[in-house]
Amino acid sequence: MSCNRGTTVLHGYFDTELDALGAAEFESHLEQCFDCFNALEALESLRSSINIAQLYEKAPAPFRKKLLARLSSARPVVVFPARTPWRWIAVAAACLLVGYSGWRVIPVHRGGNYETVLAAEILDAHLRSLQPGHLTDVVSTDQHTVKPWFDGKLDFSPPVQDFTDQGFPLQGGRIDVVHGRSVAALVYARRKHFVNVFVWPTDEKDSAPRSGSQQGYQWIDWRKGGVEFCAMSDAAPSALEQLQRLFNE
Repeated sequence: MSCNRGTTVLHGYFDTELDALGAAEFESHLEQCFDCFNALEALESLRSSINIAQLYEKAPAPFRKKLLARLSSARPVVVFPARTPWRWIAVAAACLLVGYSGWRVIPVHRGGNYETVLAAEILDAHLRSLQPGHLTDVVSTDQHTVKPWFDGKLDFSPPVQDFTDQGFPLQGGRIDVVHGRSVAALVYARRKHFVNVFVWPTDEKDSAPRSGSQQGYQWIDWRKGGVEFCAMSDAAPSALEQLQRLFNE
């Protein structure tokens, strides 16, 4: 790769290790750098292939403990948190064996790969939020507490609603970054799942919902009344469709 970010920031972004500001800066860089965009697409494709092939197993806790003890006595090691999926280690190892030359994708634009890029950005933001302490900046089930919290933090007022009676209790909200700009992220619970609903203003006309999946996560995107919404979760697609209808009522 000719871009020097390809061996540093790219992998931090891919592994969701960047903070919100760093991720936003790299997302802006992606819009101008086809080398990084192509490399990121290659990594996403490789990770998806490995996940589909199920080429990983979780190491038993006794074996992991014994292995780390031996390694620590030999040389300094990075100890992965207990909850870190071992499949990421397999992905990282596989990435070392794969060259970027030969990977080519169509440049990003609204009419072609917009939904693909949007889904990738939303997925990254969703995964970042699932890290300890990142899910909510304001914790409350009361929409009259969450909505005012955004005042002065964004240049628009997000439509905050509580759908507890319909099976989607509000959990709180936070500021996140999508397309290089600050957006509202509303957090809902759906049984044992969390749903992030990202909200930002748009000049585009209303649109019917568009949906899909990426790496086992479901997303649905729609526009209404000058606002764009994109919900992401590992809940069933029907749950996201129900939530979308509740927002549009």
